[in-house]
Order: sequence, then structure tokens, then C-alpha cells
Amino acid sequence: MFAITAARASFDDPLSALEAGERPDPGPRDGWTVVDVRAASLNHHDLWSLRGVGLPADRLPMILGCDAAGTDEDGNEVIVHGVVEDGAGRPTILSEKYDGTFAERVLVPRANLLPKPPELSFEEAACLPTAWLTAYSMLFGKIDLRPGSTILVQGAGGGVSVALVKLAVRAGHRVYVTSRDEGKRKKALELGAYAAVPTGERLPERVDAVFESVGQATWAHSVRALKPGGAIVVCGATSGDAPPAELTRVFFFQLRVIGSTMGTRDELAGLTEMCARTGVRPVIDRVLPLDRAAEGFRAMADGGLFGKVVFTP
Repeated sequence: MFAITAARASFDDPLSALEAGERPDPGPRDGWTVVDVRAASLNHHDLWSLRGVGLPADRLPMILGCDAAGTDEDGNEVIVHGVVEDGAGRPTILSEKYDGTFAERVLVPRANLLPKPPELSFEEAACLPTAWLTAYSMLFGKIDLRPGSTILVQGAGGGVSVALVKLAVRAGHRVYVTSRDEGKRKKALELGAYAAVPTGERLPERVDAVFESVGQATWAHSVRALKPGGAIVVCGATSGDAPPAELTRVFFFQLRVIGSTMGTRDELAGLTEMCARTGVRPVIDRVLPLDRAAEGFRAMADGGLFGKVVFTP
């Protein structure tokens, strides 16, 4: 079968580690089943994998991708939840220990399949299991925010950030967004954001919560944007993970820092139902055939995306 793999690791030139070509079909495994992939979406996790982060050399080559929608062996339309156990009872995700979804077929635990509602296309459904699930869990699972709360989403344009904006607007929050890119700020306003400001610019009011995936470049701004007792929910650190801690401000204003990674199968089911019932849909930047996956990786590496990149085998 045709697949996209991390053939090696290169931190400084990750795209050089990307290879496309034939790979063996997945073999049988007790409790697992093969899904014919109809669509798979790209995440920053895939780019970091090419850099060798979370994917050691002894597991290479590895088929990349942790999101997919397709059909199971009985012809049912399904969404793949990419969080699996690593064999020792610890959670991992597809493409860290087991081959991922950037292929014509993928082997997954049967328990990781959810029905794809007919209201969602395969391309839309494939965007949900990582970025959108992360956003859903951050908003509705990690913090108690009443409708009408004020929030800040750092870094408009990425898959998680766009999902946060759309879901938070739908939940009735007042959403502020930051970006260095004027075009991305305009697009965030089109999604329903209350205001979009340049990165680091002071907000007109302090917020109840900040949703942070950028890390080092925006951390000080995130801390200063919070009301006393507010919370930062962190799911990533694409600009670096070692900012000044701002501990004096954290304890003086009794701020909370909450980590968040992916989400549960039940949360994915809730997200899927929410999208089907409310009409909320993932923002897709582009759809590419799988044999042009390098174009999507390059666009992500260059920071030129607004929303998700989807591959179709």
C-alpha cells in the first residue's frame, strides 16, 4: 500500500526525513481491525515526529498520521480515535509506536472506532481526533467556564486554535485571538472572534482563561492577560517550552496552569455529536492527495496555514 513515512529523524530539516512509497499492508492483530482510510489530517505532531521528538530511531521507519476517517471491514463509516495503549498500559498515539494513518489502510484497536455521522464528510471527520478533540477537551473537560466568559486564544491559524475559536464562540464565550499575521486576524474575526489583536498587544480587558499552544513566545502575555484566579490551559509549546515562569504573578494572583493532551474516546464522541447537531464544522485550509503530502508538511512548517490540511489516499 502507498504510505507517507518518517524514514529517519532530522531536527533541523524535518522535511528531508519524509518519504513516500510502498509499505507492507497491515497484518492481523487480536482485537484490532483494518480501516480503509478515506481521509487523514495533518498535525504538528507529525512534523515533530520528523524531528525525532517522541519517535526514537529504533522505531523508524514509521508511517505518520494520527487522525483518520474511513470504512471498517464491514463497510461502516468510522472515525479513528488515535489514542492507544502502548502494551504496558500507558497511553500513546498512532505513529508513535504503531503505524499511523497516512496510508491507504491502517490497523487500529476495534474499540477505537466511532461511527461517522452522515452529516460530516470524511474530510471533516478526519480533522476531529487530534486538534479538534484537544480543543474540545480543553474547553469542556479541563476547565469550568460558564457561557459568556472571556477567553484568549493564542496564535490564530493552527488547527487547535481555530477549533478553540469555533467551539468557544458556539458556547457563547467572548473570544480574543492573537496573531502576528493580519490576514489570520481577519479570518479569526470571520469565525466569530470578538477581537483579534497582534501577538503581545495588551487586551482591552483581562480574561477568565487563556488557551495556550504557542509556549515561550506568548507565555508572559498569557499570564498578564488573566484575571485574578484565572487559568491558562496548555496543550503545546510550538515556540519552545522554557519561558520565564512568572511565579510571583502566578501565586500573587492565584492563577492556575492546567495541562491538556488529546482527549478520551467519550470526549471524541461528544465532539462528533456536537458537530453533527449544531452545524459546527472544522476549517480546512486545503485537501491534498496523499502523494502530495510533502506540500502540506511544507505549508505547516512555513506557518502559512489557517485550519487543517487533509490528505486523501
